[in-house]
Amino acid sequence: MRLSQFIVENVDRIVDEWEQFAATITPAAETMDSAALRDHAKAILLAASRDMVTAQTASEQQAKAEGEGPEKTPSLDRASASHGELRHAVGFDLVQMTSEFRHLRACVIRLWVKNVESPDQNHLHDMIRFNEAIDEALAESTAAYAEQVNRSRDIFLAILGHDLRAPLQAVSFSTEMLQRKAKLDDQALTYVAAIKNGTHYMGTMISDLLQFVRSRLGSGMPIERRLMNLADACQRALEEASAGQPNCTPTLHVEGDVEGLWDPSRIGQLLQNLIGNALQHGARQGEINLSVVGSSDAVRLCVHNLGIPIAKDALGSLFDPLVRSPSEDATLPGATTSLGLGLFIVKEVVDAHHGEITVTSTLDQGTTFTVVLPKA
Repeated sequence: MRLSQFIVENVDRIVDEWEQFAATITPAAETMDSAALRDHAKAILLAASRDMVTAQTASEQQAKAEGEGPEKTPSLDRASASHGELRHAVGFDLVQMTSEFRHLRACVIRLWVKNVESPDQNHLHDMIRFNEAIDEALAESTAAYAEQVNRSRDIFLAILGHDLRAPLQAVSFSTEMLQRKAKLDDQALTYVAAIKNGTHYMGTMISDLLQFVRSRLGSGMPIERRLMNLADACQRALEEASAGQPNCTPTLHVEGDVEGLWDPSRIGQLLQNLIGNALQHGARQGEINLSVVGSSDAVRLCVHNLGIPIAKDALGSLFDPLVRSPSEDATLPGATTSLGLGLFIVKEVVDAHHGEITVTSTLDQGTTFTVVLPKA
C-alpha cells in the first residue's frame, strides 16, 4: 500500500497515537481535553497525503527541500500555522511542540512499514515526499509559534512602558516641586539633581522601549518635518550630554549649509543616543568629536570617539534591538543600564528620514558613526 493511501485509511488511528503522546506533555496537557490535544493533527495528515500525490518536478523538489518551493498545499500550511498558534496559547514550549511532529513522523512510518511486504522504489519515494510534507508542516508551525512569542513579548513591553510612565512622572513632578518650594542645602540640591538626572534617563529608556514596540507592531516611526539647523541641535545635545560629565571635552565642527527639513524631536533622539554611546564607550577623558558638513542636497553628521573598538563580529548586529555590546562590562562604574535600544532607535530615525548610517571602528582610529540625511 502506498503511504498516502495508508495515511488516509488510518488517519484516526494515527491521530489517536498523537493524542496519547500529546497528553504526556505536562503541565500544559493536564488541563486539555481530547479535542485540544488532537488539535489540527487530522488536517495536517490529510493535507500531507494530498501533497504526496501532487505532481512535482525535480527542480520543484529541490526548491522545496531548500524551503523555497511553491505552495502546492496551502491547507497544510494553514493547519500547521494554526497548530503552532494554539500550542503557544495553551502553554506548550517550542521543544514540546516540535516533539509532536517528531513523534508523528515516527508513528506513521512505524505503522506503515508493517503493511509493506516488499519495499520498492515507490515506497522510498513515498518516504521522501512524506518527510518533505512533515518538514513543511513543522516549519509553518514553528514560524507561527515564534510570531506569537514575539507578539506576546511586544505587547508586554508596551504595557510595561505605558504603566511605568505615570509613577515616573510623579517622581519628576515631586522633585521639581521640592526644588522650587523647599529650602535645600547644597548636599540636598546634589541629591535632587541626581534624582532629576535619573528620571530623565529612565524617561528616555521608556520612550525608546515604546518606540521599539511601535516599530515591532507595524506602526513605524512617524515624523513631522520642520526647517531646522542641525548644528544648533548638535550644540544643544552636546551641552545636555556633558552637563553631568565634568571630564567631557566635546568639540563641534560645522561646515557649509546644515539646515534641512527634519523632525526636531527625532533628530534629538538620534543625537542623544549617538553622543551618549560615544561618552559611554569612549576613552576615559571623555573626548568626543562631532562634525556637521552640508552639501547641496544632504548633511553629513559624524560622531567620533577614541577607546576600545567595536568587535568585528558585533558590527553586523549593532543596530539590532535588545542587543548590547559583548565588550560591555556592566560591573564597571558608570556602565549603562540601557535596554540595548539606543542604536536601534538611531537606525529607525535615519530610515524614517530616508538617510543612511555607517560605522567604522579600529583601535588606532577610534569609532565613527556617520549619518547622511537628505535635506528634504
